Amino acid sequence: MTKPRKQVHLAVHFPGVNNTTVWSDPRSGSHIDFSSFRHLAQTAERAKFDFLFLAEGLRLREYAGQIHDLDVVGRPDTFTVLAALAAVTDRLGLAGTINSTFNEPYEVARQFASLDHLSDGRAAWNVVTSWDAFTGENFRRGGFLPADQRYERAERFMRTAWELFDSWRRDAVVADKESGRFLDDPAAGTFAHQDAHFDIAGRFGVPRSPQGRPVIFQAGDSDGGREFAAATADAIFSRHSELEAGKAFYADVKGRLAKYGRTPDQLLVLPASTFVLGDTDAEAQDIAAEVRRQQVSGPTAIRHLEEVWNRDLTGYDPDGPLPDVDPIAGENTVVKGRASVRQHRDPFAVAKQWRELAEAKGLSIRDLVIHVSGKQTYIGSPETVAEAIDHSVQEDASDGAILVPHITPGGLDEFADRVVPLLQERGVFRTEYEGTTLRSHLGLADLP
Repeated sequence: MTKPRKQVHLAVHFPGVNNTTVWSDPRSGSHIDFSSFRHLAQTAERAKFDFLFLAEGLRLREYAGQIHDLDVVGRPDTFTVLAALAAVTDRLGLAGTINSTFNEPYEVARQFASLDHLSDGRAAWNVVTSWDAFTGENFRRGGFLPADQRYERAERFMRTAWELFDSWRRDAVVADKESGRFLDDPAAGTFAHQDAHFDIAGRFGVPRSPQGRPVIFQAGDSDGGREFAAATADAIFSRHSELEAGKAFYADVKGRLAKYGRTPDQLLVLPASTFVLGDTDAEAQDIAAEVRRQQVSGPTAIRHLEEVWNRDLTGYDPDGPLPDVDPIAGENTVVKGRASVRQHRDPFAVAKQWRELAEAKGLSIRDLVIHVSGKQTYIGSPETVAEAIDHSVQEDASDGAILVPHITPGGLDEFADRVVPLLQERGVFRTEYEGTTLRSHLGLADLP
């Protein structure tokens, strides 16, 4: 019996100015003007995407006390942007990253319930934690939680928020137009929650929203993060976009669901995916190589190396060989506000591996950083890219992709015009929205 073809889920990420962005390109527009957010969102909706994904930056990245050039434009508030986008779109889901370390459940639940009402059921919450005291200084809570408690607080935070969302039944309040009064259930909106992290009680101020709760995303890749996602999330924002790594991640997280009484279709795996299109595969490869060199300038390459070496390397030529000095052990004092700093758990081993790779391939510092710091996920003609995305989904390496264009805000236009129609011809992507809520777009069951 032929296995039915899975449907592809597509979303777009508005990244702000970061390492995927080629903001020096003349086509690159503002990363803070509302017109940029509107253009990307309306392009995604025109192409029938599931949702737009908005990241969060609670503090600008710094190098040696100076703001990193890629963050100089800043990043506006997530809820403000998504609420504005709700007014200029009709069906597109609106997903926002909101931190569980530096916020409170009542505040966040109130904001998401409001957004879900304003958008007629299109809100999603990417639940993240914060690990560093550098960001925490903005909140006077820097470093107040050890690493093993971050996900514990996040789970308690989210479950507390769920209690607030669920404190209103859909029929709890009925308006009596003749008397001008509300005939309400005395318990509507009431809550009381107490645990090691939160001790709150009262009445939640926003009635039940169209989705009941926002769709929940999770982006952590550690064992704790995967377990958290299996227990609570509707979708994972994954970094495993290559086929074999994606299949391993997909099998791992889907395999954790049964212990929580969940089935594989209740959690979507959506990797962040970059793309470069050309009229031919060869042309796309040439464009991709140029994009990578634009993304990794000489100063950017040096700063990337400083994340491992933990020392000032500005005296080194980015087009020359790797430093012959070893990394400095201990807390990184050169780079501030970069999540990647913590990913290099053994900087000496990384430095050794990179030296061996550079020597074997004859790579300069910049060439090495281009080689190790990530590649475009999908490169080729529209036909090649459509085939690769479909193949990833059918082979259980993903349930789709969250696309990250390297040009903002127009970088999705060509994909919408040239790749989406090919996926529709294959019968694996919608030609029209069938429902009105984000849960319906994602094939998730409605909440009571």
